[in-house]
Amino acid sequence: MVSTISLDERGYRFIPAVFQYSGGVAALPGWRLERVRFAEPVPLLAGFGRIADFLQAAGLPLTAFCACELRSPAPFTEVGFRRFNEGYAGVLGEWGVLVEGRNPVARSNVCPEIAPPAEPGFHAFTYALRDAAAGPSFVVAGSGESMEGKATYAESTVAYRDLSPAGIRTKAEYVLGEMERRMAALDATWQVTTGMQVYTVHDIHPFLGDELVRRGAARHGVTWQHCRPPVVDLEYEMDCRGLPLERVLTI
Repeated sequence: MVSTISLDERGYRFIPAVFQYSGGVAALPGWRLERVRFAEPVPLLAGFGRIADFLQAAGLPLTAFCACELRSPAPFTEVGFRRFNEGYAGVLGEWGVLVEGRNPVARSNVCPEIAPPAEPGFHAFTYALRDAAAGPSFVVAGSGESMEGKATYAESTVAYRDLSPAGIRTKAEYVLGEMERRMAALDATWQVTTGMQVYTVHDIHPFLGDELVRRGAARHGVTWQHCRPPVVDLEYEMDCRGLPLERVLTI
């Protein structure tokens, strides 16, 4: 079982992962998580500013920020992805979000295949707030078909560069397993999810029924976004969540 780290003063616990994101977050008792989606992607630095304004207007500290969903113009090279992540994590450091060098913020970062944004930006974010009557809430970070802890994506990617129907299924099976592993660490299952997103430009119909639906992953349907994962040669990504309240900012 994967262990989590609790941040009692922030109201959530997280799955430690890599420096650019955590594997997921879950509210502690007496707290809840809420998600806000922008009507259109907001460029990264402007998005950080809008998130800060939103949290401060709600009387919340910047450290309430605990998950986000990003959109980027195109998949990064490994070097480019690290450079991007260093800038992103640098802002979190300035906000006081990082914990002894660990990044507790869950994240998805994907690339629309059609009409991509001109630069990386925010699609949505999640924050923690006190609520004595709240039930459980959680966000599982996006995962592609890459195993953590390997030196390069080439050696860590499941069915590397295999774009056949069997290869895409194998990738999806791995990612579904990773979603379940992370949910287990957060004491969650598909039965308590309120949303699940698939990010791929490949056909998911061959395994939609016997993998996603049969497992319970599609209990509220499948939000299939025609996007690529954030690194070249990754082909399939998912995230999921169980949240009591979500809103859209149209301005």
